[in-house]
Amino acid sequence: MLEPVEVGSSSDEQDGASDDARPSDEPSAEQVRDDAEAVLLRKLRSRSLSLSEARTVLRGVEGVDEIICDELIDRFVDLGYLDDVTFAEQLVMSAMDKRGEGRRAVAETLRKRGIPRDVAEAALAALPDDDAERALDFARSKIRGVQGAEYDAALRRLSGQLARRGYPSSVALTAARTALSEAGIGRSRSSARPASGVRFTPDD
Repeated sequence: MLEPVEVGSSSDEQDGASDDARPSDEPSAEQVRDDAEAVLLRKLRSRSLSLSEARTVLRGVEGVDEIICDELIDRFVDLGYLDDVTFAEQLVMSAMDKRGEGRRAVAETLRKRGIPRDVAEAALAALPDDDAERALDFARSKIRGVQGAEYDAALRRLSGQLARRGYPSSVALTAARTALSEAGIGRSRSSARPASGVRFTPDD
C-alpha cells in the first residue's frame, strides 16, 4: 500500500507568495506628480498657457487627481510660469499688433484660451480705443492684393477681411474706402458718371 505523499505547500500559498513578491504596477503618487510636472514643462516650453489650459494638460496625465493638479498649478504660479494677467496682455498685443485684429476678435481669442472674464475685460480696457486707426492700417497693408480689381469687388474684399478680424462693419467699410481712395482706386467712369451727366462721389 502506497503511503500518501505530503506536499510542502498548497498552490494557494504559492500563489500568495508569488503575489507578495510581484512588484505593484501602480505608480506612486510621487511618480505621477513628477510625470505630470514633466508633461506641463514640455508644453510650456513650446507655448504659453493659461491656468485653464494648464489644468487641462495635467488632467490628461494618467493618475493625476485634483490634489496633484492644484499642487502643481500653485507651484507653477509661484514660479511665474503661469500668469493669466500677463498672458492676457501678451495675447492682446499679439492679436492687435501682429495680426491687426479688432477688439471683438481679440476678446474671442481670450475666451478661447481660457482667460477669465474679469482678466480679459481688464486687458481690453487698458487698450486705447483706436479700432478705426488700426483697421485703416490693416486695409492699407492689403491694398496690393486688390489692385486691378473693380472698385466694388475691391471694397467687398477689403471690408470682408477687416470684418473677419473682428472690426465692426461700419469701421471696416470706412477703412476699406479710405485705403482704396488713398491708393487711387475709385469707381469706374461708367459707374461713377451716369448718362444724365450727374456726377456721384465714390461713397454714393
